[in-house]
Amino acid sequence: MIKEIDLAGLYLSPMLGYLLVALAITGLLRFVLGRIGAYRWIWHPALFDLSVLVIIMTALVALTM
Repeated sequence: MIKEIDLAGLYLSPMLGYLLVALAITGLLRFVLGRIGAYRWIWHPALFDLSVLVIIMTALVALTM
């Protein structure tokens, strides 16, 4: 079972940690895809970025359980 994170008496959901890691990975991936020009072939970049974030976050949760 996933425990809450105690931060000076404030209990935070572990999903916040997963989200921060997923955001960092997604940001790095966005940078790489932007540098190689892959966004020219993507129809809706914002929707693509959101989808990648959800996929990465789901993979992180699945791998840690």
